[in-house]
Amino acid sequence: MLKARKPFFSVIVPTCNRHEQLKTCLKAVSDLDYPNDRFEVIIVDDGSKEPPESIVKKFEDQLDIKLIRQENAGPASARNAGADRAGGKILVFTDDDCPPGTGWLRKLEKRFAETSDHLIGGRTFNAVRDNPYSAATQIIFDLVYHYYNPDPEHARFVGAANLSVSADRFRTMGGFNAGFTTAEDREFCDRWLNRGYRIIHAPEAAVYHLHPLTFRKFCKQHFEYGRGAFRYQRIRAMRKTGKIRSDLKFHLSLPLLLRKHISELPPSQAIIVALLLPVWEIANAVGFFYEKVTGNR
Repeated sequence: MLKARKPFFSVIVPTCNRHEQLKTCLKAVSDLDYPNDRFEVIIVDDGSKEPPESIVKKFEDQLDIKLIRQENAGPASARNAGADRAGGKILVFTDDDCPPGTGWLRKLEKRFAETSDHLIGGRTFNAVRDNPYSAATQIIFDLVYHYYNPDPEHARFVGAANLSVSADRFRTMGGFNAGFTTAEDREFCDRWLNRGYRIIHAPEAAVYHLHPLTFRKFCKQHFEYGRGAFRYQRIRAMRKTGKIRSDLKFHLSLPLLLRKHISELPPSQAIIVALLLPVWEIANAVGFFYEKVTGNR
């Protein structure tokens, strides 16, 4: 195992029962255009049926890497567990199905050289472009970023699949809210902004989402996002950092925003994606109201 005495970055990857995805992610991390002694990698196994020791072991000669395990508690809890064991100055979070581009850490380091006090979020691209459900999810993600981050230097939201933050500030903030299984990144960004801190969107620091979806998985994913949205709105109302009205404005703005994004797709896929977007809205709304009715039971 490579030993980094004082890593600048701690790359934290939660994983659960996705060994092939993790292997692909770690191969990309080992190929980064960045000195291996400047970063460590912490894999947090969130209760997999078969622990990924054999996969992690294959990279011990290439990376300063460690594996920690916990009972299944969700990605927010797993990220916090990784942060607790991290020795780097900057925590960099990604997902096991998000292999980074070769310049990922180098580009983040350039950003942090300008300021170490801000939360910095990179760009996440869909890497399975021939999958219409994944393409639709990417468009939804892009629309969210377009709406909430019109000024990338003063962004309002970045996703946990590509999020970097000072380790000291992350711990002072109490980490991600482990009560969230989705939308923990939304809640953390809102809490961060409420502290008077700044978020920067750095699209040049890219990861690639390798997550093919089926229709059923697409619906389930956005149903769960809807549940997370309700929990987020409830806690945001409690601390008086915003109202649901801003999210309603986002949904009302979608017809104009969608035209540009769908026009960039191949015609055959554009039709399917256009039909999927109302499905997304319905699944999201059903999840929202399901959590509203059942969440306190």
